[in-house]
Amino acid sequence: MNLILISAIWGIVMMFSGLFLKSKSSAKTVALIGSIALLIGNFFDLSGKMIIDSNFNGMLQYERFGLLFLTVLILALIMYILLSGKEVEAVGNHPFEYFALIFFVMSGAGLVALFNNLLILFIGIEIISIPLYILTGSDKRNLKSNEAALKYFLMGSFSTGIMLMGIAFLYGATGSFQLEQLMMQPQEDYKVFMLIGIVMIMVALAFKVSAAPFHFWTPDVYDGAPTVFTSFMATIVKAAVFIGFLNLFANAFGNKTGNWQMTVAIITALTLFIGNITAVYQQSVKRMLAYSSIAQAGFMMFSVFAINDMAKQGLLLYAAAYCFATIGIFAVLVKMKDYTFDGFNGLAKKQPLVALVLTVCLLSLAGIPLTAGFFAKYFVLAAAVKTGTYLWLVIFAVVMAAVSVYYYFRIIQAMYFKEGEGQEMAITTPFKALLLTVAAVVILLGVYPSLLLNWLTFF
Repeated sequence: MNLILISAIWGIVMMFSGLFLKSKSSAKTVALIGSIALLIGNFFDLSGKMIIDSNFNGMLQYERFGLLFLTVLILALIMYILLSGKEVEAVGNHPFEYFALIFFVMSGAGLVALFNNLLILFIGIEIISIPLYILTGSDKRNLKSNEAALKYFLMGSFSTGIMLMGIAFLYGATGSFQLEQLMMQPQEDYKVFMLIGIVMIMVALAFKVSAAPFHFWTPDVYDGAPTVFTSFMATIVKAAVFIGFLNLFANAFGNKTGNWQMTVAIITALTLFIGNITAVYQQSVKRMLAYSSIAQAGFMMFSVFAINDMAKQGLLLYAAAYCFATIGIFAVLVKMKDYTFDGFNGLAKKQPLVALVLTVCLLSLAGIPLTAGFFAKYFVLAAAVKTGTYLWLVIFAVVMAAVSVYYYFRIIQAMYFKEGEGQEMAITTPFKALLLTVAAVVILLGVYPSLLLNWLTFF
């Protein structure tokens, strides 16, 4: 509860700070203080010390998994602000308002991670989505940004309608919005209305996490939005919606997997196939990363498919591995002028440390051993194997992971093995130190994943 309140209050603080602080550069500092306050507040949440100690008649549940997941998101947010805060200031004349919107998104993430009622899930998803529409169109002078914002808003509104319809069907079938009431519904009483409701909510959440065949908005929106906000949308926001996806299906429909598991398996296979195959043919690294994010969503879908303890561990590790690696890559990308693969030619000669960090992050996304991405993929796939069903899906995922190696290695090949001058980038010593920190985290979790997973039993 601390995180939800502090992030909402700090969003308002950011807006008023813009009235009194004239220097744009101070926006990053105020945002950093707010993100540290979020981290401290979340630790108090974990120890049971809350500003408002109430679960609001059971509408929220303070599960340790949800609170630890939020800790990972806050740490990713701190790294995002440290690495990309300057670029947020460069987007336009309202950096304080941009950071305010980011804090409102974090408030929605808190609701989505801790909800125990369908209405709270809906409110949380909307609190996440509406600021993103604005951030996507924040570069007002860029036609692509405006087009992306309009497309995102229209498609997002459509998915909102589907989610509301799904919730209405579930309420009509059960008479309750509470997850435990949905879980207690006897198998023989599963009515057509309830199955329709489950499918409609699944479709809406699949849209939010860019799962196929509801992914079509992702490349255009990610490509049109300012790159610094694409980084935020593709990492922290995606992970936040995934925990809502997992919580809903584990806590409301976990004992009725026979009714929906096949549909999730098909969505997972389609997401892996479309994301990876389409990424192979991209000429822009930014669009390749957009399709790559779709493919990564396919792996995270395994946690929803399996809904067991290992799936929760896998999603926690995946969120950390994916967020840190992708934030590191986008932090470099946002400083480049040429987003094509050729733009990376010879980068290793001019910026060897940047090239090294990019290589570590790309290897992690590909799932190469000794990086966090390897164990992240291992845990979500092992969770699926543990169910004892749909083993073909696991084999298919391994094949798709092999395909992904091709397009990630295209960047590494360009940096180390192709001739070029390398682009001019404003790389400072503190920025290099932060990039090294990202690489260190990715490798550390790749060698000792228990450093993160032990949190689930330690706290």
